[in-house]
Amino acid sequence: MTTKRRGFLAGSAAAWLTTLCGNASSAEAIKSFRAKYILGSCMYGYTGISEILPEVAKTGADAIDLWPKVHGNQREQLDEIGEDDFAALLRSHQVKLGCITQYKLGPFGLQAEMRLANRLGCKTIVTGGEGPINLKGSELKRAVNDFVEKLKPHLAVAEETGVTIAIENHANNLIDSPDSMKYLAELRPSAHLGIAFAPYHLPQDVSLLSNLIRDLGPSLSMFYAWEHGKGCMSKQPKDDELLQMPGRGSLDFGPLLKALHEVNFEGWIEIFMHPFPRGLAILDTTDEVTREINRSREYLDTIASQVH
Repeated sequence: MTTKRRGFLAGSAAAWLTTLCGNASSAEAIKSFRAKYILGSCMYGYTGISEILPEVAKTGADAIDLWPKVHGNQREQLDEIGEDDFAALLRSHQVKLGCITQYKLGPFGLQAEMRLANRLGCKTIVTGGEGPINLKGSELKRAVNDFVEKLKPHLAVAEETGVTIAIENHANNLIDSPDSMKYLAELRPSAHLGIAFAPYHLPQDVSLLSNLIRDLGPSLSMFYAWEHGKGCMSKQPKDDELLQMPGRGSLDFGPLLKALHEVNFEGWIEIFMHPFPRGLAILDTTDEVTREINRSREYLDTIASQVH
């Protein structure tokens, strides 16, 4: 065999081996893909935190997202209990504080909250954006840039405390449209500024949602497994209200989970809905709430197992 021929075969074998190893790595990545669930305390309304914490493991979650009034009151319960006793309560149930949701403080009122989060080992705070609404094009991009500039002193504290400020694409908000989310991802000056992605507040178009996830990529910190269904702004039969839950409504979460996998999403997934009025548990008893969350989790896990 000539030296040239041997070199060709060796190179081909190396290329084949590299491809094989690459495919094996990809297969392993797919095999190991697992949704990292977090349980929203407000799903249980104003239930006591000591009653909710045992439900975290039951729902397959790794952590709790603490909500304040009006949606829940568990953040206020933390203040009533005190930090030390609250931390002890978390330890006794082997639950992490994964997120604090704080809309009423807003993105420019979180400095003390970030320091509290740091003391409790919490790495994420979700809030809304602030600024003019109903903008488009260059005006929207300029407003998002102004928002980011104003946020920089607060991002310095986020970096100091190891907390990520995740902005949800909430309705009637500066960050409420696909374009505004893309601008925020493009202009963010720090990995400690992220996006909390809520499909509920966006067109229920699977292609749009999954492509938006791909566009936002590493800026994603939180994904709400939450669809629009028939909305949550008025009283309606419970079966209609529950259409916000994954697996009950018409939104196919398969392409969304596939897109999350493609961008190597490692943030929290929160199975979510809003009851009407706010402050109620989504169902009458703690056991019923947990069963309903598990119903959606089983739907999502089945899809996740088929992601390639």
